[in-house]
Amino acid sequence: MTSYAVAHLRNVRMNEDLLAYLQAIDATLAPFQGRYVIHGGEKEELEGRFSDDLIMIAFPDRQAARAWYRSPAYQRILALRRGSAEGEIFLIDGVEEGHRATDILA
Repeated sequence: MTSYAVAHLRNVRMNEDLLAYLQAIDATLAPFQGRYVIHGGEKEELEGRFSDDLIMIAFPDRQAARAWYRSPAYQRILALRRGSAEGEIFLIDGVEEGHRATDILA
């Protein structure tokens, strides 16, 4: 099942460290088949306000997502992002094709 690394970032400061992070992260994703699903983009707010940044990276499964985050290559650049933005990062699994809202009740 596809698993996603989701980053909800606030107070993002574009600086040399963040630029270095952005230039290095793609190479850390490739060995784990990670691909961007959401990376910034123009938002159309339908309810409430959301002024933060949202990034979502898809991986083939939770094991690959976890292995990417813990990989030496990603850990080497992690401090660059942490020093340039605040926020939460988490892994979450997707749902199977045909999922219905009431499936969570079972």
